[in-house]
Amino acid sequence: METPLGPLEFARRARRLYPNLEAVVDGKRRFTYAAFFDRCDRWSSALQSLGVQQGDRVAYVAPNTHAQLESFYAVPQIGAVLVPVNYRLTPSDFSYLIQHSGSRVVCVDGEYLDSVDSIRPALAGVAHFVALDGCRSGWLEYEQLIAAATPYYEHPTINENDLLTINYTSGTTSRPKGVMITHRNAYMNVVGTLIHFHMTSADHYLWTLPMFHANGWTFVWTITAVGGRHVCLRRVDACLTFQLINQEAISVLCAAPTVLICLANVTDDIRRKTRPGVRVLTAGAPPAAATIARIEGELGWDVTHIYGMTETSPFISICEPRAHHKDLSAQDRAVIKARQGVELITSGELRVIDIDGHEVPHDGKTVGEIVARGNVVMQGYFHDAQATEEALGDGWMHTGDAAVVHPDGYVEIRDRLKDVIISGGENISSVEVESILLTHPAVQEVAVVGVPHPKWGEAPYAFVVLANGMDVNEAELEEFARSNMAHFKVPAGFAIVPVLPKTATGKIQKYVLRQGRKAIAHQ
Repeated sequence: METPLGPLEFARRARRLYPNLEAVVDGKRRFTYAAFFDRCDRWSSALQSLGVQQGDRVAYVAPNTHAQLESFYAVPQIGAVLVPVNYRLTPSDFSYLIQHSGSRVVCVDGEYLDSVDSIRPALAGVAHFVALDGCRSGWLEYEQLIAAATPYYEHPTINENDLLTINYTSGTTSRPKGVMITHRNAYMNVVGTLIHFHMTSADHYLWTLPMFHANGWTFVWTITAVGGRHVCLRRVDACLTFQLINQEAISVLCAAPTVLICLANVTDDIRRKTRPGVRVLTAGAPPAAATIARIEGELGWDVTHIYGMTETSPFISICEPRAHHKDLSAQDRAVIKARQGVELITSGELRVIDIDGHEVPHDGKTVGEIVARGNVVMQGYFHDAQATEEALGDGWMHTGDAAVVHPDGYVEIRDRLKDVIISGGENISSVEVESILLTHPAVQEVAVVGVPHPKWGEAPYAFVVLANGMDVNEAELEEFARSNMAHFKVPAGFAIVPVLPKTATGKIQKYVLRQGRKAIAHQ
């Protein structure tokens, strides 16, 4: 007999094996697994009473709270599709994503109610607005609905290839694309993670990674699968993070390189009091070997680098340790740990190919594109057949990442084929930033590139050519940007230049711009 593969299977198992273990810590609120799943069941019942049916979309705008975590069980177990939205975006971004996904219910953390209220007239397709905390006129109250509901709901038949979540990613265009992740996709990613990164019910996990980001790298289900403890953290603050690590005996966390940099630069008094032995998974952008060496050497933690993208659920490779690595110096180990590694046992096949589709030699020098196919690759882009065909048309997921393969089979990214800027683990479209800056009346041309940043790993930097007779300074451009885009997309700097370097056919040479002002000045 076969049963469908999906993350709800982990919930079924946890209900039976870990009912009395503490499941969730969120500030002063603490829930056992029995209490947590009772809340999930009641919210499922409440959603059905609001008319949510199998296949309907339910959007969330919320940071890492118990309510957001509950959504990853309550919504899919009635066959609905969860749409976790990046809460760092602007109201206009929220409007587009909610409308594009066709969400019938929108659940919002109290911190973002004003933002969503400002766009409600545009959201005619939304039947219900739910305030996850607090109360406000025109909003249903989450806790009241849960308290009034029964834990009994209608259980639909859910197949493993049914849609589980739609996760929006900016990609390379100005409009985000909705990545369709199935129940099977998520299940296989969880299993693969646990094969390579073993955890048990003794582990306490700190939510330094946003749950909305590729479903928290599926750790929303991974921790539950082993009966571990979820410790919620609304936003990363170094002092609070270390306080919780000590207070809650944290043993595992996930972090983009920007978070690693933040943690590596804490004061000596905090460092001395920090419990050692924390295991860290890092992804989102290639981490610097120096950062890994500092985390491991100064904090006594263990860092594992893992690689993927939202479209691959998200992991397709891991820098797995090998026996001979123990004989290397700390710095040499850090250099290897900074590589993207090898494919996971469950993820499928990963290759680095040249422009003709042939695998590149494993010489650590020849550059090609990373492509993948297998169990974790998305179903496609929601309501975007053209983008789906471009990404998956030949049977492989094209990542757009340029990499080499070392003789030991370890993949290492050298650059990106597309002009996506990864800042603090967030994908920023240079095209989107450019298009917004071009709406400034003084801007004639603009090119945005990614440059190294000491905190975020990488940040956008804008090179601007002014229109004839116009005058504007860098501070004014920054203020304009902050007023018209999410703050994490605002360029870290602006250079007003007379011309942009271009090819004979008029294409901007962004590789020249990445060299900075000096390269421009010596054209």
